[in-house]
Amino acid sequence: MQPQFIIIHQQVAPYVAHIQLNRPKELNALNLELMTELRDALKALDADDNVRVIIISGNEKAFAAGADIKQMAGKTAMDMYNIDQFSTWDTIKKTKKPLIAAVSGFALGGGCELVMLCDMIVASETARFGQPEIKIGVMPGAGGTQRLTRAVGKALAMEMVLTGRFISAEEALRAGLINRIVPVELFLKEAIQLASEVAALSPLAVKMAKESVLKAFDSSLEEGLHFERKNFYLLFASDDQKEGMQAFVDKRAPVFKGK
Repeated sequence: MQPQFIIIHQQVAPYVAHIQLNRPKELNALNLELMTELRDALKALDADDNVRVIIISGNEKAFAAGADIKQMAGKTAMDMYNIDQFSTWDTIKKTKKPLIAAVSGFALGGGCELVMLCDMIVASETARFGQPEIKIGVMPGAGGTQRLTRAVGKALAMEMVLTGRFISAEEALRAGLINRIVPVELFLKEAIQLASEVAALSPLAVKMAKESVLKAFDSSLEEGLHFERKNFYLLFASDDQKEGMQAFVDKRAPVFKGK
């Protein structure tokens, strides 16, 4: 079935796919249906050998202005427990290929949390990030208290979570939340350029490198170093490692095939 709330662009550049959140009238508010479609699309693209990097974006006005409050307002605690909406997020987190968020306008609440599920973030000058859930009597529930703190530190995370204050793209860059800022008209083009740089490299090495960087957030230094070393050694079983090193010796560009 054709997705209703996302648009999938299969090849915006060689080996690069783009998923656009598509609820413009609701500023791309993340309802259960959109998140299900996003999860399913990411699973399919993650299994597609013709895709090596995936971009997620909204539009110029909003990446996503939060969760769909109308869908949650009347729910009880048991309703929320039984719906278990965050299990969808757990599946998205398991995406092996790099995810790049292209952000313009609002990335708030669940939108900010979805951005932080991605591995790199390109933002336009108009981007605004925030966790304003406190203003409606709740708190972040899809990783906002955890990933934001790891990204920007305790003090700024506390301020954003406890007051609901938005931060600009400039402040987000200074705090280490995003990779770069570009003019509005270039935010998607810049994300595609970044994705293309990654997609030109060995997909096996890229996936293992992503896995190793993420390991740093849920392990001790000693455990992380052991995990990194294991992945490093494993790559010597790949054709890409042989091709990459031989190309270096031959002083030519490597041709990686993901094997």
